[in-house]
Amino acid sequence: MLEDPFIILGIGIVIVVGGIIWLRLNPFLALLISALVVAFMTPASAIEGFALAKGFSPTAALDLANKSIGERVAQAFGNTAGQIGILIAMAAVIGKCMLVSGAAERIVRSILGLTGEQKAPFAFLSSSFFLGIPVFFDTVFYLMIPLAKAMAMRLKKSYLLLVLCVTAGAAMANSLVPPTPGPLFLIVEMDIPIGMMMVGGFLVGLVTIVVGYLFAAWANRRWQIPLRDSLDSPLKEIQKLAEKSSSQLPSLGFAIAPIVIPLLLISAKAALETFYPEAAASSQPSWIVQFIVFFGEKNLALILGGLAALATVVKQKSGEREEVVKAVQGAITSAGVIILITAAGGAFGAMLQQTGISLRIASLTSEYQMALIPLAFFITALVRTAQGSATVAMITASGILAGMSQANLEYHQLYLGLSIACGSKLVPWMNDSGFWIVCKMSNLTEKEALKTFSPLLTIMGFTGLLVILVAAKIFPLI
Repeated sequence: MLEDPFIILGIGIVIVVGGIIWLRLNPFLALLISALVVAFMTPASAIEGFALAKGFSPTAALDLANKSIGERVAQAFGNTAGQIGILIAMAAVIGKCMLVSGAAERIVRSILGLTGEQKAPFAFLSSSFFLGIPVFFDTVFYLMIPLAKAMAMRLKKSYLLLVLCVTAGAAMANSLVPPTPGPLFLIVEMDIPIGMMMVGGFLVGLVTIVVGYLFAAWANRRWQIPLRDSLDSPLKEIQKLAEKSSSQLPSLGFAIAPIVIPLLLISAKAALETFYPEAAASSQPSWIVQFIVFFGEKNLALILGGLAALATVVKQKSGEREEVVKAVQGAITSAGVIILITAAGGAFGAMLQQTGISLRIASLTSEYQMALIPLAFFITALVRTAQGSATVAMITASGILAGMSQANLEYHQLYLGLSIACGSKLVPWMNDSGFWIVCKMSNLTEKEALKTFSPLLTIMGFTGLLVILVAAKIFPLI
């Protein structure tokens, strides 16, 4: 009975939520303890079945099942840290350097010059949506959060609104519009033309982010969350830069370089691999293809962005070497805490996956073929909430429904794919590494993130479902 994946999930939730909110444990400890408990409760047969379903060889699956609890948790922890460690560290350096050098202030003044104060949140919303199409959600968030802090200091209000606008735009684009991994997997599994998925995802995404903005504006009025002091972004420094004259700030070209360089390189690599895969895989590629493939790798691209940010600081503060060193050290120290918490969240999510909960959900829904669009949505939402990863949820749901997409549907299978993408937004909480990235880099408390960030994505997901149901009825595309 205690080996049932849903019971293990329930116990894991109680430990994490109870430990953080009621016992006031550090999130790192609460997540690590929960991961160890979940790993301890998971039977070897479930681990082996999970590994086989993931494509492991029988020998490798057995090896994983025979590993000790500590080894499995440490391996998952290391995998997550390996995926996000350099990104978070470089993002922290970029953010800190942009604040210290005045680059963020320069960009904020340029945005205000174009949009005015009233429309600044719309600029953040639309920018993050377009940036989220070729670039991962976390990367967009890393690069936009220093701008949100600088903008909030200038406006003297609406910090929560700006943070939610960044998350709303980037999160929806990341699941709906190729070439990010989730949508790319969907179009292959569900046999959806990439152009159709791009257009459909873009249109659905536009509607959802408008509703997301309305919720963000309401939440901002209800909960006046201030821009808080932090090690990486002291309010004194941001205020001092806000009071400087424009002549003392870096030029716009230098200011945007730390953001534009990684975005262009990552986007170019994604476009190359999506639209010209034969060129990317060529044994004798041209020098420009080699350049894009090499420097477009996300870790290296962020490192180049970090170097550009450091160069801007050195240029602006050539006589203040000690201040530059102190700023970078503070950023890396802050990043270390975020990496630990995020990696622990990844380990917790991985241990939940090893319980076989995705397979269990698949078996419970395999015979149910009525109302496929909402079914696809809720299967994906259930998997996402249970194990934390939006991409894993999309892969699981598309695997379950791939066969059904070829049935005699009254609408194009595009709508099933879009429904899965929207379902992957529900419900981000403490087993999701993205939750911790948003929470810690924006300096929101766990309670504040659960009251604002989690409902934001949930509401946008349901909005997408309604749009898809109406569109499938009016424009079946067959």
